[in-house]
Amino acid sequence: MSLPLRIVRILGDRPFAEVGEPVLTVADEGRGLLAVAGAYEYGRTAPVGVYRTGDLACRAVLRARYRVHAIAFHPTAPLLAVGSGAYDGGYVFEGELLLLDLETGTTTPLFEHRYGRQVLGLTWVDEQELRVLMAPPDDGEDRAAWVEGYEAVVRRPDWRAVPPRSLTPRDLVGPRVPTPRPDGREDARRTVSALSTAWDPRRNVRAVEELPDGTVLATLDADEPEAPDRPECPPLADGIRLTHRTPPTSDRGPYERLRVRHGSRPYFREAAKIRGKHWLVAAPEGAKPRRLFPHSWAPGEVHFAGPGAETADGSLVHAGTVYNGHGLQPGGSFVVRREMTDGSPRWVFRTDPVATDLDTDPDTGTAYIAYQDGEIVALDLHGGTPRWRGPLTVAGIPAVPTALTVPAPGRLLIGTSDGRILDCATP
Repeated sequence: MSLPLRIVRILGDRPFAEVGEPVLTVADEGRGLLAVAGAYEYGRTAPVGVYRTGDLACRAVLRARYRVHAIAFHPTAPLLAVGSGAYDGGYVFEGELLLLDLETGTTTPLFEHRYGRQVLGLTWVDEQELRVLMAPPDDGEDRAAWVEGYEAVVRRPDWRAVPPRSLTPRDLVGPRVPTPRPDGREDARRTVSALSTAWDPRRNVRAVEELPDGTVLATLDADEPEAPDRPECPPLADGIRLTHRTPPTSDRGPYERLRVRHGSRPYFREAAKIRGKHWLVAAPEGAKPRRLFPHSWAPGEVHFAGPGAETADGSLVHAGTVYNGHGLQPGGSFVVRREMTDGSPRWVFRTDPVATDLDTDPDTGTAYIAYQDGEIVALDLHGGTPRWRGPLTVAGIPAVPTALTVPAPGRLLIGTSDGRILDCATP
């Protein structure tokens, strides 16, 4: 389903925006294409974008779970092979082999096992054979695991028809060979700089607001590579101001401060359990913290805090996740509207992915939620039912919303993981 949002303007747009900091590039001169892999950041994905070299328009994007080490265009089909991987910190080299279809934009994971193998090199021998260079499965009692690997040639008659997760360990058998680990970052920066001096490796908008004069203020990660010495940058030509000051998430000792928009007072989650529960705490400046009610409304569940907003009647709409020792479970992410008298929920909306930001529009009675998987959801503020939902796209290319605010009725400002801000009209 496509979103019923109309993008009025894009702030912070620039060439190669989708990939952030380039670490690897491969060109297909015959088709006038350039594949650019972006840097992997812990806890996030590594993007790979395919661009037309003539106008630098983005044709397709995929997001790998690990750092990207190899990319290769198929000699004739509209396919890009992508290899990624990492050392798990113990003794295993895990990774993935992905196929990006440039016509449909779909990504196909090929390794049968979820954790796969770390892929370090890819070469198309011909239309049917792909040479895959992989790290050893682990470095246990293998001193050469960091300088050697295994080379396998995988043959398929039609790579566009290869089923997902169909490459088994039998397909990956091959000789042991020397395997260098080159660093392509400097070459990648030179390549994109030669095509455009306007590219800027900005990523991860953490918060976005519109100031009274119409300037849009965007907060970026504090460790962005282009962060200046001073905490704020001057306004850019398209009307946005960037800051690298990240608001503290905890500033009251044992209390974790919650991100609550339109709050009449600061809200906190008590870190330690009191009477067997974590409590939601109100702590106005200069006043003694006061416990309101348990942070989790469900008996036996522990809830981690996410973004929220206070409504006009004083109730609280907030997102969060349910703790599970095996990681986030299906339906373990939620948005809830709670009475401030006793914390009981008026409604609960559950999903699988984690919410990145949330805001409400009292004029239309809508709560807007952005999710890590790229989806935007609009909920009826009174009943919690979806009014509309769908993946965020910019010019047909998927984007990941990381920040969201309602600056005025019928408008949304959406910050993305690639450092852009979308000024949108809502239905």
